[in-house]
Amino acid sequence: MKPTNTTRVCPVEHAGALDAGIRKLVQDPAKILRPWVWEGMTVLDLGCGPGFFSIEIAKMVGKTGKVFAADLQEGMLEKLGRKIANTPLVQRIQLHKCRADGVGLSAALDFVLLFYVLHEVPDKPALFRELRGIMKPGAALLVVEPKFHVGKKDFMKATGLLVDAGFTTGTGPRVFFSRSVLARRD
Repeated sequence: MKPTNTTRVCPVEHAGALDAGIRKLVQDPAKILRPWVWEGMTVLDLGCGPGFFSIEIAKMVGKTGKVFAADLQEGMLEKLGRKIANTPLVQRIQLHKCRADGVGLSAALDFVLLFYVLHEVPDKPALFRELRGIMKPGAALLVVEPKFHVGKKDFMKATGLLVDAGFTTGTGPRVFFSRSVLARRD
């Protein structure tokens, strides 16, 4: 997942914008994820940043669930770690630093979230193959991309790469100023 000249990873210095309070009004994690995330699930929040979605997912999966909050940048994971320190969520959220060339997990996942991160991944086919390999049969993967970074043509190409990797695709949720697709592992 190492960035190339054509991909740029959101710097840790911009983490505050990812956590802005107003964001919850237009991208409420519970509202977006409620149809696909519930108690007891094992979920990967890939490109978790400072944990805007990870924290809400941890509440949704409850005490019997697990969230892998994965990011390429140690600084993002440190920010999330500080937020959950000394809270019950520290038992549900496992911080995971991705490798430069992939996720590097071996967990059996029920759900994967890629929110505003896919456009930062240089080798999308390799990522989709890796994710498919660690997802349970029937597990879902939700990709949401910002319209201001990802045009319709590029988003449709990424959707095609999901199909090429063995996923079936369908309609994702409506997210303000975003494109989404829900993919399932057969």
